[in-house]
This record gives sequence, structure tokens and C-alpha cells, in this order.
Amino acid sequence: MMGTLRALVIGAVLTVVTLPLMVVQWVLRKTGSDLAFRLPYLYHRGVACLMGLKIVVTGRPVRGSCLMVANHASWLDIVVLSAVKPLSFIAKGEVGSWPVFGSLARLQRTVFIDRGNRAATGRFSERIRARLAEGDTLVLFAEGTSSDGNRVLPFKSALMGAAEPRQGHEVDDILVQPVTIAYTNLHGLPMGRMRRPSFAWYGDMELVPHLWQALSLGPVDVRVVLHEPIALDRGLDRKALATHCEKAVRHGLVRALGGHAPDDALYPAPDANLNQSGRQNPDHRHMAA
Repeated sequence: MMGTLRALVIGAVLTVVTLPLMVVQWVLRKTGSDLAFRLPYLYHRGVACLMGLKIVVTGRPVRGSCLMVANHASWLDIVVLSAVKPLSFIAKGEVGSWPVFGSLARLQRTVFIDRGNRAATGRFSERIRARLAEGDTLVLFAEGTSSDGNRVLPFKSALMGAAEPRQGHEVDDILVQPVTIAYTNLHGLPMGRMRRPSFAWYGDMELVPHLWQALSLGPVDVRVVLHEPIALDRGLDRKALATHCEKAVRHGLVRALGGHAPDDALYPAPDANLNQSGRQNPDHRHMAA
């Protein structure tokens, strides 16, 4: 009963607040106001508070241009990351056609791509590259799909092409930052492998029933680990970038779900603690997962 009441109250408040703010954000976008970059951030911080999401951030967000490369477990990831700093997302094209959620994504300046169209990958990479050159922070969910929240799926390197260094190009000044999102506690108690899929949206789950279930269950503790960023002038190609980001995010998830100290979930940049063969230096305590 309490869970149903909680979901009803949260749903009602979100409906009353979101629709007018969508109009405000549309006007801000049309007028070119700087507030258009801040409003989604402030909105999602309010949503996180309303839903009882306790977000603990380890590490520091990059100031300026950044490609955040994160794991993906739930629609909640959008709320969580948007509450950390002003940013936009890279999403599959079909998201743009979803009722309400598609409009919210467009108002947050989401870059829509067609992951199934390999011939257009270069065009999408250029679009992402242009946004980064403008100083934006973009989030790429590099698994290409969502998981059950207990593991990290293999990262796809295709769209990392936007982050490949190009000699003499201004986008080379941006950074790539691996990001781990871990749903750790429910009502202050460890969530466990069996309970975590209640918040992870994956497979053939229907969105609305899953959203209702998540709203009725909270509050939830979420760990966001902002790993050490990588400068694009390090000479890493997209496959090397994808491999490093996957290792960093997996390391962070294992540590966060295992209850380790927050700083122990951080993963260093590749040139700081890797030898020339690409193997880990054995004396660095954060490298072992």
C-alpha cells in the first residue's frame, strides 16, 4: 500500500512539474539562453531528490568538453548523470519517437544515432565531434544496450571514432572520461544481485510497468564513479579507448557493488599506470579488480 501511494505521489508531482518546464525549456532553447544548459541539470536534481535517489559521486567531472563513456542499466541512469553536471546524451534514434521521453531527450539536446546503420557511423561520429568541439559534455552508453546492473557488457568501439585524435583539429583538446554507475542500496541496505534488476531496465521489459515498480520501491543509493579522464592526444585509437573505458567501468562496478571504499573504485588514465606493453603495473593498488 505504501509503495503504491509513493508511486502515485511521485508520478503526480512529476506530471505537474515536468510539462510546464518542458515549455520553459523549449522557449529557452529557441531564444538561445544559457539557462537552456542549466535547466535540465536543475530539473534532474529535483527529480532525484523527489525519487529518493541518494547519489554519491567519487572523482571529479571534467570542466569543458568531455565525452563520458558509461555503463547502462536503467532509464534512471539519465536522471542520475543529469544530476551530476549539465550534459547531453547520445541515444539510439528510436528514443526520439517515444512519447514524452523523446521530447525530454530532444529538449536536452540529445544526439540521436542509428546504431544499426554502419554506413552512417562516420556521419554520426562527425556530429558528435562537432558537439564536443562546441564545448559540450556528451554521454555515450558504450555497451549499446542496458544490462541487469550486476555486470558490464562489452563496449562497442564504433562510436568511439568521434573521440579518435585528429592532428591539428580543435576537438583534440577534449577529454574522454569513463564513468561507472552502480545501484548499491535499497532503503539503506545492500540491494543484492536479485533485487538490482528491479531498477535495471533491460531485455524485453516494458517501460511503464518497470517505471511504476521502481517508483514504488525506493529510496535507492547510487554510486557514480568518475574515473581519471584521458586526453585525446595520447594517441589511442577508438578500440584502445573502448578497451580502457570498459576496464575502468568494470573495475568501478566491481568495487562499488563489493562495498569497497569510494576512492578504491577509481581507475587511472592509461599512460599514468600502464607500462609500454599495455600491462598493469603491479604496484598500483587501484588496478586489480
